[in-house]
Amino acid sequence: MAMWLIARRSFTEGWPRLLATLLAAAFSVALIAGSLQFTLRAQEAVSGSDASEYARADVLVQGGQADPDDVYAPPDGRVPLDRVAGRPGVAAVAGDAMVTASAAGRDGKPILAPAGGRTLLRPWVADARLNPYTLVEGRAPAADGEVAVVRHVARAGKLSSGSDLTLLLPRESRRMKVVGVVTVQGRSAVAAGDLILAPPQTVQRAAGLPEGTWQTVWVKAAPGVPAARLRADLARGLRSGGGDAVTVRTAASLRDRQSADTQAAGVSVGGAIGMLSTVSVFVGLFVVANTFGTLVRQRTRRLALLSAIGATPRQIGRLIRLEALALGLVASAAGVLLGYPVSSLLTRLFAEDGFDISAADAQFGWIALAVPAAAGLLVTQLAAWRAARRAGRVAPMQALRTASAETAGRRWPRLAGALAVFACAWFFYGPAFAIAAEEPPGPERTIGVSVLLLLGSMVTVAALAVLAPFFVGPLGGLVGRIGMAVSGEAGRLARATITRSPRRVSSAASSLMLGVALVAATALVMLSAQDRFDEAGRQVLRAGHVVTTTGKTASGTAPLPADTAAKAAAVPGVTHAASLTATTVKLVDPAPRIPEAGEPLPADFMVNGIDQAALPAVLGLGGRLPPLAPGRIGLSSTTMKAFGLEPGRRIVVRGPQGRVALTVAGAYHDPSHLFADQALVAPATMERLDRQAQTQAVLVRGGDPGALARAMAGVPGVTVMDEAAYVEHASGALLNGVHVAYGFIGMSLVLALFGMATTVSMSVAERTREFGLLGAVGATAGQLRAIVRWEAATVVLLGSLMGLGAAVGTVGLLHVATGSSFLDPNPPPWLVALVVAGAAAVTAATSALPARRASGVPVLEAAKAE
Repeated sequence: MAMWLIARRSFTEGWPRLLATLLAAAFSVALIAGSLQFTLRAQEAVSGSDASEYARADVLVQGGQADPDDVYAPPDGRVPLDRVAGRPGVAAVAGDAMVTASAAGRDGKPILAPAGGRTLLRPWVADARLNPYTLVEGRAPAADGEVAVVRHVARAGKLSSGSDLTLLLPRESRRMKVVGVVTVQGRSAVAAGDLILAPPQTVQRAAGLPEGTWQTVWVKAAPGVPAARLRADLARGLRSGGGDAVTVRTAASLRDRQSADTQAAGVSVGGAIGMLSTVSVFVGLFVVANTFGTLVRQRTRRLALLSAIGATPRQIGRLIRLEALALGLVASAAGVLLGYPVSSLLTRLFAEDGFDISAADAQFGWIALAVPAAAGLLVTQLAAWRAARRAGRVAPMQALRTASAETAGRRWPRLAGALAVFACAWFFYGPAFAIAAEEPPGPERTIGVSVLLLLGSMVTVAALAVLAPFFVGPLGGLVGRIGMAVSGEAGRLARATITRSPRRVSSAASSLMLGVALVAATALVMLSAQDRFDEAGRQVLRAGHVVTTTGKTASGTAPLPADTAAKAAAVPGVTHAASLTATTVKLVDPAPRIPEAGEPLPADFMVNGIDQAALPAVLGLGGRLPPLAPGRIGLSSTTMKAFGLEPGRRIVVRGPQGRVALTVAGAYHDPSHLFADQALVAPATMERLDRQAQTQAVLVRGGDPGALARAMAGVPGVTVMDEAAYVEHASGALLNGVHVAYGFIGMSLVLALFGMATTVSMSVAERTREFGLLGAVGATAGQLRAIVRWEAATVVLLGSLMGLGAAVGTVGLLHVATGSSFLDPNPPPWLVALVVAGAAAVTAATSALPARRASGVPVLEAAKAE
């Protein structure tokens, strides 16, 4: 009870000092709460929106074969509706087809499908026994040009009954009239994403299906007929009845697959956000630990007096932990509330990168509230742990000291601690280099290695912070000599105060180091990647203009209608207008394997299609790939090496149209990774792979950009770019997620700088007695301000050197481990100068008020100071 009374008094008397620590802890909890809140919303949007369009169907008859690994892929065959209707046990049937589309609202901006899903054109189901859609506004579409939309589309596009909707289909763009808004099982979207529902004939034409045939037939079982038995009967009857091959499955099995797939996607989203939020949590823990350490150092005399009158080290440690508990409770409550605006900011940043979770509402469950609160308590307790141990070791004789000098202490425990932290970093570095050595090149390897190296670098930064006091003496001496040359006696006093209290200076420098490392590493990665994209993109792109869209999806740029190239070719002066199409296929034969381990590799890869006659005029790819005839495929050298293929090899791939046999014509290289990164085929081959292949861009040689823009004026979101603008636009689409990374780093940077400002301010308050006594013996206000400013210069020098070293070292490790030419660890001189200038400006701003406060300390107040 006595220690609680002392803790309460200490808390109330020192509230100005604790307020800064409280704010730092609250901001840390806010980052944790906001990240968790966003993760829960994302999982709700992805895995929570498990509404299925197959909710009322019992059996699905699919043409040909369906991809067993992609639950949303359309089957590769066709099914006549009358082949299924009227069979025993069948009560009702409805045809279904999926056409990938992109929708634009009233403002002409593309409408993003929720949580990285797709926008699909599907037929309206008239039979109430199979129709899963509930009209919440308007009526069902009845005529060509009319559509009903799911509620997410209506909300995102600000649409209602009677609104116009522009639909970009694989082969054309169409202006549609919205006549109804629907929900599916009470949800605003389905697991696959957004649905645009049109009359069956409209969808058949868009999908290129003959009248009466469909990709899938939904079947409703007759009363009393189990779905499993009907599936078996239909499979047996359709197989024995002749005709094309079909796949028959229960609708429940597909719904279960959808649910499992969306839940896995939700877990992946949560993991990605968790990795990003780890940086914020680390910075928060670092800042709170620094401020707690400064608090304990400020109260050395009081803690020593408590020890002198009989308080045990355990009681003193408990006092610090009680203060941390009280601070953690308040910070956790405030942080949970602040987490909701942080989550809203993350939602907007993700939407800019093509991942929209606005279909899910804010979460108020116990997980969203209790977990960040518990994390806040844990962070403050962990941050106070070292401070509590140090407080328990305060000797009673320190109560008699009037100076604020630090005890010399032993150097080897700090060195041993730093080496132990460095050793912990190799728990991340070791697996990263092992993966880099064993796994074949690919995005998965690069992402995995990068995450491990970044986590290891965060641990390394912590080790540098442990060693920071060792660097204060030499750097403080250097700054002090400069100060003596510039400010005379004030510089000599600054040198003395800096070298006498290295831990105080290193605390502020460590927070600055975090900020510099975050900014410099991010800038270095983005600049090197953008420079490489720009250099290689200009090298590859020979077209003078590119027609593309400004909209984004989760997988990159929104697609163009296929008739865009014809519109561009009709413009006077245009000599070449080539559509760059894309689809994803799976290598079936030979089955890709890692030779050493015999484990299967991911077999999916992207295939681009382009007119072979126009190819040399619009793209300059590396290698000696001959013109591709129908049935032949060119592979990038990386893809060929990953799959162990050679020119002339016969392969079988599975695309949306089914299995297709192709011959490898040769290898090529796209150093920009923007146009044909993995494989290339002629348009005729693309037609065999995917009749609905999306047009990513139209590469145009010749013509006037103004005339091209006028030709595209009728299609919303379509723009004409020159070479440099398109390279920047396309590389930005590949760097999806950069806005989110910037958001997390920005919030972490604010927290780190806040911690530095807090530490500088508290260090001035710590030396109230010292500054007052200096004023009593004749030091002027200008000299006192100069002492604080020269100490701030040491903080800038130490924080900038350690931060830049950590940033360059991190990027260098990434470059070595991944072998990527897009990661250059050599910072340009202007970046170093800009970072150092920024660090100096921030430090000057954060030390201005403390310096003014130091110069105005009265002598009597100094005499009373602790």
